[in-house]
Amino acid sequence: MKSTSPLLLGKLQSALDNDKLALLPAEIHGVLTGLVCGGVTIENNQWVQPLLELVNDGEPLSDELMAIVKELYQDVVNSLVDPELSFSPLLAEEDDPLSDRLEAFINWVQSFLTGLAMVQPALDKASADVQELIQDLTDITLVELEVEDNDENEAGFDALIEHARIGAWECLREFRGLADDEDEDSEPKTLH
Repeated sequence: MKSTSPLLLGKLQSALDNDKLALLPAEIHGVLTGLVCGGVTIENNQWVQPLLELVNDGEPLSDELMAIVKELYQDVVNSLVDPELSFSPLLAEEDDPLSDRLEAFINWVQSFLTGLAMVQPALDKASADVQELIQDLTDITLVELEVEDNDENEAGFDALIEHARIGAWECLREFRGLADDEDEDSEPKTLH
């Protein structure tokens, strides 16, 4: 279900390293996803300033890094509205140790929640279901990082990712006004 290409992931990591930013690609992806799902104004690059405030103290990114982030942003938007449900948190490669993937996932969740809170400061006013999902995601950030690579832990990790995917979609639906006002025969609202 991974929507972001390994090539884009590699380019992003390289650009972050070149700019000497101590951020992981998962954190950038998480912030972008949180901003989009939280309802940041999509038009006219209104998402850029909140992103910069969260990842670089409001300072601009290099042209190279900003171009990659814009590409990643478009990937986030496209995957969230994809009828094939291609959205998935951007994590370490599947052949990396489970503990590395779990750490990237926790960083993604923390960044997602931060981006979400940036544009939805009154999360306590969300529906009970969304508040419960947000609490679940918050609890995920407390998971023990030292895990064995085994089938049971892999299955648990997959369940955590699926829960995060559902959480992102539910936030998108609620905070972008897509909840319950569309029936199955209606056209989805355009996000971009």
